[in-house]
Amino acid sequence: MKMRDTLFAFAALLAFGAQPAGAQDKSTWDTIMETKKVRAGCVNGEPFGFKDPATGEWKGIVPAFAALVAQELEVDWECVETTWGNAIAGLQADQFDFVGGLDATPQRALAIDFADGTLVYYATAILARKDLAVENWSDLNKPDITAGVPMGTAADRALTQMLDQAEFLRSKGNPEAVAAFASGRTDFVSGSSVWLIMQNHALGNQGKIVVPKPAMIATADVGVRKEADRRWRDWLSVALNYFYWRGSIKQAYEDYLRFRGIDPEDAPGIRLEELR
Repeated sequence: MKMRDTLFAFAALLAFGAQPAGAQDKSTWDTIMETKKVRAGCVNGEPFGFKDPATGEWKGIVPAFAALVAQELEVDWECVETTWGNAIAGLQADQFDFVGGLDATPQRALAIDFADGTLVYYATAILARKDLAVENWSDLNKPDITAGVPMGTAADRALTQMLDQAEFLRSKGNPEAVAAFASGRTDFVSGSSVWLIMQNHALGNQGKIVVPKPAMIATADVGVRKEADRRWRDWLSVALNYFYWRGSIKQAYEDYLRFRGIDPEDAPGIRLEELR
């Protein structure tokens, strides 16, 4: 083969390899239309997902959203179990068609796409002693306050800057941080509002959930594979906004809270206007 032909073949190979993930294969939209099934990446992490160990049945925000999507498309749906740490790789490997509850971050957007819209808004909150008077973050910035945070998390970084007068007990992970609060070694533990409501319930409502002001709000979103064919992402974006603004996702959240024996009136909301 001549050098010119070799270079041409090499360039063609590079161009083919540089196509977006899924460009060489059947698109997600075409696959769903042919198989008549939507596969949701579901994490066993409340309130986004909960897999009943006895029946294998899934409940929570993401399974409920998958059911709504499937109803509109007139197809079936299923949960494919994953973890937060493996969700992006699972999408890239075509193990499921979307995963709900992922925060859309610049780093994640390098690897996957996100549907336009928000599944859940949540705030950085605290699970605090019931007798702890707190309305603003500044109320916690005192030497006699001990804050509990998982080491190296976003909450750790943010609170370290804001609460420079408080003491900190940094734990290895979320379970250890909750255990430190339950044992009275900390005055509060910080984390996402939707996660902490489940932790307080598990502790028998030992504490209270507070979203201190000014509220630090983030989003949990819906991730999809990067593809040349944008029909699935575009349609899912419309569906996500449709269900959000019509209250269907809020209803799914409240239904799950009731399933777990939690009064929605006692829980932080998941809509932006409820957290501001």
